[in-house]
Amino acid sequence: MNKKYIVRLSDAERGLLKEMVRKGKAAAYKIKHANILLKSDADGPGWTDEETAEAFGCHVNTVKNVRRRLVEHGLEAALERKKQERPSREPIFDGEKEARLIATSCSQPPEGRAAWTLELLADRMIELKIVETVSPTTVGRTLKKTNCSRIAASVG
Repeated sequence: MNKKYIVRLSDAERGLLKEMVRKGKAAAYKIKHANILLKSDADGPGWTDEETAEAFGCHVNTVKNVRRRLVEHGLEAALERKKQERPSREPIFDGEKEARLIATSCSQPPEGRAAWTLELLADRMIELKIVETVSPTTVGRTLKKTNCSRIAASVG
């Protein structure tokens, strides 16, 4: 199969990558990416993607992606991991919902309770239809960022 992204390293790039591999002071994934580029170099060994993946214990797609990033974005991008474009999961509490949570936690607790618990707050957020579902842990993490919560209060 013809490679779409051909790696052609300059002497300076090749020297930099060899030095990085020789020293071994970089992150493991950077050293692996450097090795992949060195072995995929068309002016060097010119290994196939399958040979390279087998030699460095990674998937063939990793080899292809490293080559593609080198050709499209340069050496630094090829050595780094792919940046996440957006979060895997959207936050449950945006600014408005977080403000409603804080206001509720700072208000009087329900009848018969001395203070709000995280479980009670989570249930109240669902009851008020502010969020569809939320765990007490998420409520606690959100409140920990504020000065109003019992969690963030100083203990001394």
